[in-house]
This record gives sequence, structure tokens and C-alpha cells, in this order.
Amino acid sequence: MVTYPEVARPLAEMQPTHDFFVGIDSDGCAFDTMEIKHKECFTPNIIKYWDLQAVSKYAREASEFVNLYSKWRGINRWPALVMVFDLLRDREEVQARHVEPPQANDLRAFIADDAFAKSNDGLAQYKKAHPSEELDRAWEWTHAVNNTVADMVHGVPPFPYLRESLQLLNDQADMIVVSATPVEALTREWEEHDIAQFVQVIAGQEMGKKQLHLELAAKGKYDATHILMIGDAPGDMQAAKANNALFYPVNPGDEEASWQRFYDEAVHKFLAEEYAGAYEAELIKEFEAMLPATPPWKR
Repeated sequence: MVTYPEVARPLAEMQPTHDFFVGIDSDGCAFDTMEIKHKECFTPNIIKYWDLQAVSKYAREASEFVNLYSKWRGINRWPALVMVFDLLRDREEVQARHVEPPQANDLRAFIADDAFAKSNDGLAQYKKAHPSEELDRAWEWTHAVNNTVADMVHGVPPFPYLRESLQLLNDQADMIVVSATPVEALTREWEEHDIAQFVQVIAGQEMGKKQLHLELAAKGKYDATHILMIGDAPGDMQAAKANNALFYPVNPGDEEASWQRFYDEAVHKFLAEEYAGAYEAELIKEFEAMLPATPPWKR
């Protein structure tokens, strides 16, 4: 039996009302919010709260590479933060300035402990059992990020053809939001633009990982070829494949064209059961070529 957080019960209790199921990522996929969130909210707070002012240029490059322009795009904020520290530590320009990024051993332990969700609530619970100054700083940082997002990110509409695609699918597929963003922020964004009406559940980081969202809501309830995950990051694709589901990539930097292709072509192939196989494989090949594993300063 699958174990899940109590807040994820709405996913587990979902029952099919249509033959098809679609999960949709939010940041960078439904909304053009990845750039503003990371460049204006996450990265400035990384520099501020982790004492990286002396190497702010390199911290910014590392943060943007991890979170926006690499195969790790879209991963949870905690492993992403540690990866930024590791990239900085390895960089000669940072070493030359005698700046030592955090080793983040306490954060690594939190990330590795599967008993705790990788959310603010999970960190709060972990901190009670494992108090440390580093985790206190992480707590301040993550709340500063969320506060900056709430203050900064609004009025950003969905990508063109997202609403049209939801309307097209509305009477043919059950739909949910599948995201690593806190539910509060997701709900605010989807309701602000009047598209929450199209989805049965808005699932965020509090409900577990994206793979779990799909497993609880769809696996075993629909034919595998009737389950589609739409996302802009490799983690979205991995969540789909872990559940034997199909994946439609929204290509970073080419989102508008991706959504138009979905609306004009891909959704019809999905509903006609012609999506799996060569068509999906070609889309994924194109997608993977856009997200490298090696940062530009190492090429």
C-alpha cells in the first residue's frame, strides 16, 4: 500500500470521471514564472542569507544554471541550494576570493532523510529533532524566498494556448496540477487567472514528490496510455516514466511554441491514442538536447 502525507488524501481519493488523465506542472510550464522567481526571488536570497555577497556574480550564474538552464531545472529547492554551494566551491574564481560556500552537512542530512517531506513543514519537523544553526538559517532563507515570491510574482498570465488546452480537455480528461511549489502559491496563481476551475486538485510540495502525485491520482485508475504529464523539466519526465505514463515537454525558452503545438497537434494524438512511441520519443529527444549537465564555465 502506498504511504502518503495526510494532506495528499484528495489525490488518493480521486476517482476517474473521464477516460483520460492529465497532470500539469505550474512554474515554467503553465506560467512564465521560473525566470522571475529564480532571478528575483531565490537567487538574491541565496546571496543574502548564505553570505555570498563577495561572489554574487558566480552565485547568480550557479543558481541560474541549476534551476533554469540545466538537466536539474525544476528540482526541489533544497537539493538545488546544496548544488549551488557545490558548484561555487569547485570554481577557481570563488577560491581565488577566499570565499568558502557552506558545506551544508545538516541540510544534506535533511535531504537524505525520507521520513521528512522536502517542504517548509518538513524542515520545521526535522529541525525539532535535529536543531542546528544551519537549519535555522535555512528556515529564514526559505521563508524569505516565499515572502519575496508573494510580494514580487503576480500578474504573470499563463502561457498562450494553456487556457485553450485546458478548455479543450475539460470534458475529456481529469486534470490536476503537479508541482514542487508550495500549495499556497500555486492556488493563488491558478485562481488569480481563473484556471483553477479546470483542475480537480492543486498538488504542491506538501503532498509529496511529483511521482507520488501521479501515482496516487492516476496509476491503476486509468490505462497507462491515457495518462499524460505535461512539464518543462526532466523531473517532470521522470515522474511520468516512473508511473509508466506519457510525457509532453514544454521546452524552456520555447514555451509558446510548445503550447501551440500541444493545442494544435499533440493533444489530439493523445486523445486518439496515437501519442506513444515515435511521436513522443522525438519530442523528448528535442527537449533533452536543450538542458545540459555541464555548466557553461566548464565547457
